[in-house]
Amino acid sequence: MMHDLEDLTAQFLKAAKDAGADAADAMARDGSSTSIGVRAGKLEEAERSEGVEIGLRVILGQRQACVSTSDLRAEAMQQMAERAVAMAREAPEDPYIGLADADQIGIGCDLATLDMEDDAGEPSPDDLKDDALRAEAAALAVQGVSQVQGAGAAYGQSRVYLAATNGFAGGYARSHRQTYCTAIAGTGTGMERDSDGDMRLHQSDLRSPEEIGQKAGERAAARLNPVQPKTGRYPVLYDQRISGGLIGHLLGAVNGSAIARGASFMRDKLGQQVLPAGLSVIEDPHRPRVTGSRPFDGEGLPTRRRAIVEDGVLTGWTLDLATARKLGMTSTGNAARGMTSPPSPSNWNIALTQGSASREDLIAQMGTGFLVTSLIGATINPNTGDYSRGASGFWIENGQISHPVSEGTIAGNLIDMLARIIPANDARAHLSHVVPSILIEDMSIAGQ
Repeated sequence: MMHDLEDLTAQFLKAAKDAGADAADAMARDGSSTSIGVRAGKLEEAERSEGVEIGLRVILGQRQACVSTSDLRAEAMQQMAERAVAMAREAPEDPYIGLADADQIGIGCDLATLDMEDDAGEPSPDDLKDDALRAEAAALAVQGVSQVQGAGAAYGQSRVYLAATNGFAGGYARSHRQTYCTAIAGTGTGMERDSDGDMRLHQSDLRSPEEIGQKAGERAAARLNPVQPKTGRYPVLYDQRISGGLIGHLLGAVNGSAIARGASFMRDKLGQQVLPAGLSVIEDPHRPRVTGSRPFDGEGLPTRRRAIVEDGVLTGWTLDLATARKLGMTSTGNAARGMTSPPSPSNWNIALTQGSASREDLIAQMGTGFLVTSLIGATINPNTGDYSRGASGFWIENGQISHPVSEGTIAGNLIDMLARIIPANDARAHLSHVVPSILIEDMSIAGQ
């Protein structure tokens, strides 16, 4: 069922003003999703959900409160607005909260250029089931695969609309289509598991179920009979499946919330070299057909392309209005918000400059080292950047993959690690975070 989201937000804002709010913003979201899972050639689960939710943030002086509801009756919205104002009266004062000024709000791009909604229509449950079965069959056909833990396909679509008493109003729609498969190789205590999947906004961009299932099976079979990695200092290559986590640590450290708290290993690095020269981290929320794209942020500010790191130099923080005010700066248009929470800084689409070498070239360059394809757990000190994570993957000898390894630990300091990264050229361009495999030539490894 389609709802008039613009009308719902207008009703909620009026209810907030009637209840005594000085200012308010309202968000409405509706959508539907269907997911199908199979196992052993049979349907294992089928889920369908549809819903609508509206959220309200009220501001009373320098106090704020958030509420949400899925009850769309006018009297219910009025009650929620009154409750929100009552909550705001009891909330602590925050000198930095507040809506954007009228000259700050706007739309950052033509919505049509983002191409976020597939016009192909929703697939039938039978189509989703067929994709899941095809992925499962492809995984089972891989030598060494003993079973498939699960395979599935899903489709979803959603719409969001934001309006505020400062005059901002805007919305957009998004769809997504997904196929995944998790394969198990070996038997008994020697079983190993790995997976593959793909999620795109447009169904026509999705990789085939056969490719996804085969890749999941090959990854699982390649992990059979692992040993612990050698203890010592060796090069570590982060596969592009998990390398985005390294850049994620950088993004977390330059988030305005962390900077405002003083809890960041990058707090004193603004304007300094944090990556090797020639490497940049670019945020671009206007890439078409990408999950992180959006024309405006959660406070109604226009989104824009910007360099977070340019030629290795950290150029700025990621800010919403409140953290920008606290730091004496200007919002970067990076506010994200949920239905029941106020805005906070978040990143959109990110891309790290790719290198000229392939992953295979970097493996050959390593000589002896550790190719990491999976990470578990994390011990990271946000103040110092000290870093330690459990890891598994493959051992490299004489510049070639030798054998699988697991139950290892890699450690270092993120400030030093980021300053020495060597990127490959294998990033997946359709992802929201486009980050290639990354080589760090000297890290501590604990194993056997």
